[in-house]
This record gives sequence, C-alpha cells and structure tokens, in this order.
Amino acid sequence: MDARAIIASVRDRQGLPADAARWFADGLASGAVSDAQAGAFAMAVLLNGIGAEGRVALTRAMRDSGRVLEWSLPGPVLDKHSTGGIADSVSLLLAPALAACGAFVPMISGRGLGHTGGTLDKLEAIPGYRTDPGLDRLREVVREVGCAIVGASADIAPADRRLYAIRDISGTVESIDLITASILSKKLAAGLEVLVLDVKAGSGAFMKTLDDARALARSLVDTANGAGCRTVALITDMNQPLGQSAGNALEVLEVMETLTGSAINEALWEVTSALGGEALALAGLAGDATEGAAMIEEALESGRAAATFGRMVAALGGPADFVERYPDRLPAAPVTRPVPAPRPGFVTAIDGSALGQTVVRLGGGRLVGTDRVNPSVGLSRLSRIGDEVDRGEALAFVHAATDAAADAAVAVVAAAYALAAEAPREPKLVVERVAE
Repeated sequence: MDARAIIASVRDRQGLPADAARWFADGLASGAVSDAQAGAFAMAVLLNGIGAEGRVALTRAMRDSGRVLEWSLPGPVLDKHSTGGIADSVSLLLAPALAACGAFVPMISGRGLGHTGGTLDKLEAIPGYRTDPGLDRLREVVREVGCAIVGASADIAPADRRLYAIRDISGTVESIDLITASILSKKLAAGLEVLVLDVKAGSGAFMKTLDDARALARSLVDTANGAGCRTVALITDMNQPLGQSAGNALEVLEVMETLTGSAINEALWEVTSALGGEALALAGLAGDATEGAAMIEEALESGRAAATFGRMVAALGGPADFVERYPDRLPAAPVTRPVPAPRPGFVTAIDGSALGQTVVRLGGGRLVGTDRVNPSVGLSRLSRIGDEVDRGEALAFVHAATDAAADAAVAVVAAAYALAAEAPREPKLVVERVAE
C-alpha cells in the first residue's frame, strides 16, 4: 500500500477502506506522506467524498494515530463540541455543570478560528490558567475536580494536526468529510463515552444555512456513533451573538456573572441546559433530556457549577479566589465607547460575522497565526434581535486598546445592525435535534 494508490482510489470514487485510512493517517503522523500527497488526498476527498464508511474509517484512523486516553472513573466521561459562533461561551458553563451532576469532562478545546472565538483564548484571560498542562495533569484534574478545559497535546490525533494545516493552505477546508474526521478524531482521542454537539447555523456561523448545518450535524452524529461514541447534536441559531459579550475577558466576565447569579444571560443558560440535558440523558445520568436540563439548571442555580469552575481554575494554575474576585482578576481595556443607534427602531438582523471580525481586528483574535491576543478587548452589552432602541441609544459598547481602534470598531458595529419600524419575530435558539 502507498499514498499514490490511496489517492487514486479516492480520486476514482472507490472510497477509503479502513486499512487504507489507517496507512494514510499513520503516514501523516510519521511524515511518510508528503505535503503534496496530503494536499492531493484532501482535494480528492473534497471533490468526490468518501461516504459514511470512509468517514468512520478516517476518523478512527486519525484518532488512533496518536495517544488515545483511557479512563477508570466512578462516572461517565462526557464532552461537548461547538462548530463555532459569536459570543458563545457555553463550554465554560457546561463543563462545570456536567461535573457537578456526576459526569467527568476532559474538554479538549481550540483557539479562535476565523471570526469565531476560541475557548482556550477565553480561559487564558484568567491570570495563570494553563491550557497546556500535559496529559498526566489533565488526568489528575479530571479525577479530582470533575472537569478540565485544555488544549490538545502534540500526541493527540497528530494526523489531524498535519492534515488540518494542509487543508488550510490547499483550499479544502470546506469538505464535510474532512471537517467531520478532524473534529471527531480529537474528541474521540479523549476517551469519551458520550459527546453532545452544538452545530451552529446563521450569519455568525461557518454554516450559514440550515441545510448546511443539517448536513454537518448528520455527518458528525452518524460518524461518531459509527466510531463507538454515543452522540447527539442540537442545531442552534447563530443569526445573532449568543451572549451579550464578545471578546475573551468580557466573555469570561459574562460566564462568571451567570455562574454566580449576579446577571444571568438567558440565551447562554437555555443553550447550556439543553446541551447538558441531552448529554446527561445519553450517559444514563438522567431519565431523559428534560430531566437532564433540570439537573443542569439546578447545578447552575445552586452555585455548585460555580464552585467546580473555581476548583478547575485553581487546579490549572489560576487564582484560588477567582470565583470571589473575578472582576478584579480579569483585564480591562483602557478605552470603552458606546455604539449609537443611527435612528430609532427594532433590531431586525445582525451580521454576526462582522461583529466577530471586529473583535479580531481589535486584537481579540488572530489575523495570522503569530498574532498575540489582547484578552481585554471586544464588545459588550450587544443588542439582540427584537430589542427596541432610540436614536443615539447604545447598540453595543466597544472595548479597545486605543481611541483609533475604538472609532473604527464603532462604525463597523453600527453597520452590522439592521433596524426597522416593526418588531421582528425573535429566532428560536434551539432549532433541531439530530440523533442516531
């Protein structure tokens, strides 16, 4: 078996057998497959597809190209993955809430991608928090605390790490087959029993249409279940930011307000409880998703999730008093400026991608991989669809490092909001459920 024969098979629409997938994934990890061959393979998959069996084979092969964690814990091992959106900090609420309900959550997360925020970037706004503690420390924290949100180490799905970089420069990022294998190989390498997926659809998501989101959700659910991990997906709305803050420290602040009950964000709460309910039901910790959602809400309301979050932060190098002192521990931008509404009316539409790109250009994300992230910048008090504003009333607030950056951001944010005389119908947050 060799790379040319495998590429030719996919090129000629003959699929990707399990043995070929294993050989190619091992070659990606070891370097036996060249960059040119990896690019040709990715293009062949993009153009011709590999079918349901090929997706399972490639996912398993990339999972097994590195270390696969095994657990011996007194409860099920769960995780959640989001396909990316604006002001989506659900992971920071859900991981400790699941842990407070008896689950164990080794959440391997990523950094910002394009206009969407990254969970690791958000957590690194917390002074001292280590997103790269190593697998041994990950195991200890999950066992002791119940959850740990960290980045993937170099020996987790190394074939995906290599192929991901090749896809980025070869014009093959959009392949659902490759997206599916990329997401799931890393998640399944964490040794999960249950996975719940949040597939976003709308202006602030990678999948702009509901049909595209359905196709991705179906592929992810079928492939994960085919690879032996019980999985369900919820398609959720991303035609507007989920939370009211976008930007790393600002999103952590909003999470902490929700965890401690000082200012609960209802949209974040609803999506968190819905995803958590599905995960607890699938894991057998709740009788059904409704009971599971109630358990998640109780963990949030009682403060047990907040206490778990605080223990996780301390265990991974952050302040031991973070839950009690979070306003003092998070960085703040020197310039804050309102975005005045140009006329009175109701918010009828929001360009989520424009808001996400604004955060990136303020310094809250990366235009190139070597950019340093400024954790303090971003947007807060974002108006939502259906909100009524007067002329000059703030649609949002910009948090910037300089006056010039604030001025530029104000103009873009104002243009991202559409206003009309009549109130629109508010979009439904949880749109559909996709199961095996």
